[in-house]
Amino acid sequence: MKLILTHEVTNLGGPGDIVEVKDGYGRNFLLPRNFAIRWSKGAARQVESIKAGRDARAIHDLDEARALKGRLEGGTINVPVRAGESGRLFGAVTVADIAAAIADQAGAVDKRRIEVGNPIKALGAHTVAVRLHPEVAATVKLNVVASK
Repeated sequence: MKLILTHEVTNLGGPGDIVEVKDGYGRNFLLPRNFAIRWSKGAARQVESIKAGRDARAIHDLDEARALKGRLEGGTINVPVRAGESGRLFGAVTVADIAAAIADQAGAVDKRRIEVGNPIKALGAHTVAVRLHPEVAATVKLNVVASK
């Protein structure tokens, strides 16, 4: 099945890439989650606009990505969230919360590049991965604290 990716998919490609995948993977995973659209001549014309949007958000320089990796891995990012008196969170920490905290303390990172393994539902120390560049990934230490 020939598809055009609309989002970053690990081990497959980025937005605007035209990929060939097995029918079941495309039909049951990529298309329902809006990670891709079916390839057609009309959709192929949209590839340029998708790639232009991706380029606007991307960190272009490898040295810039390595510098940001050093800032992210150099310290701990505090993420303030609402929590009850027993320390349980009201919901979970979202990637938008993490991206906002990183932007305040280290530099802007696209929230789509943050990978949270298991949902963060407790106060304390946690780690997440951030893909800054195809060749550079950072492991970020988070400290989830109760906001006042």
